[in-house]
Amino acid sequence: MELIDTHCHLTFEQLAWEIKEVIERSVAAGVTGWITVGTDSQENRKAVELSERFENMYAAVGFHPHEAKDFSGETIAEMKELAKSEKVVAIGETGLDFHYNFSNESDQRRAFAAQLKIAREVNLPVIIHCREAFADTMDILEQFIRLEGRLRGVVFHCFSGTAEQAKTILGYGFYISLTGVVTFKNADEIRRAAEIVPTDRLMLETDCPYMSPEPMRKRKINEPALMIHTAQHLAELKEMDPADFAEAVTTTSRNFFALG
Repeated sequence: MELIDTHCHLTFEQLAWEIKEVIERSVAAGVTGWITVGTDSQENRKAVELSERFENMYAAVGFHPHEAKDFSGETIAEMKELAKSEKVVAIGETGLDFHYNFSNESDQRRAFAAQLKIAREVNLPVIIHCREAFADTMDILEQFIRLEGRLRGVVFHCFSGTAEQAKTILGYGFYISLTGVVTFKNADEIRRAAEIVPTDRLMLETDCPYMSPEPMRKRKINEPALMIHTAQHLAELKEMDPADFAEAVTTTSRNFFALG
């Protein structure tokens, strides 16, 4: 079995201090590829540097909506420069988070729209963070596509919405990525959504170091090796052989991010 963790934060301190061991455990479990995702200028630089140290590790550079208040013209220039690396395969994570509003909504919208423009300019797919802001997120994406043209690819990471929202995302030709949250006992709505997402639009991620899947949920620090539990759960949900399911979602991930 071969899986790719399409959204992890391997530069965060919970994992970075033992990154060699984290990667070894991941490979032993069957998760043999990783996209480590930036959230601000410092983490973007760290993500690119880390990706260059390991085979089958890639990076995404972006500004998380929590950090949007610090997004600037200098940020745009730096992201474009980092995107020149062959190891950078996406822009993000970017989007809207109206749950915490650590940055105000206008700053979030401004940073989101700017990063969509970067993605179009450098011809990379976009990783979307969306929390309690689905209608606004879709409005910004729809307006951008109408005025600027289609993006190379869009994935809603850590999807935790409804089946109806999943249908809307799929209707635009976008992709959905699921975390270990789909394994939680109270995640019936997410599982209903997962059932309707075809494997050629589906990717898996940990979003580690957060949200360990069942049966490892009590573990405080998530890591790529634990994604096998999410894969097993979804294979059962879709009534697929685990190896066939893994092959399908890995193919989707490779195609979406244009991995080697």
